[in-house]
Amino acid sequence: MATSSDNKGFGVVSVLIVLFTLFTAAVHLYMGIIYYDTLFVLNGLGYLGLLGALFLPIPLIRDLRMVWRWLLVGYAALTIILYFVINQLGVDTLGLVTKAAEVLLIVSLVVDRHRGR
Repeated sequence: MATSSDNKGFGVVSVLIVLFTLFTAAVHLYMGIIYYDTLFVLNGLGYLGLLGALFLPIPLIRDLRMVWRWLLVGYAALTIILYFVINQLGVDTLGLVTKAAEVLLIVSLVVDRHRGR
């Protein structure tokens, strides 16, 4: 049964985390499908897995939310860095929009951490 402490803080910042993560995952999965690129698909699935680990009420992993949060921060940061490394600093509109969403995801995760969730 959910208690008020289980739902504590699932507000605007949590919704933003979910939206930024789903957007980023969707873009990577879409790119993976249209270009038959396994790396994009794995990246999208990684985002979905970490999002699930962060928010799903699974007793075994619920107490590790801080760990999942920092793993998602690192995952997003690594994705941003590798985008520029792989593309040799070349950019495109969809790539920049996705990187902006990933930066906003990182900011949202850090803000959420400061709220003590």
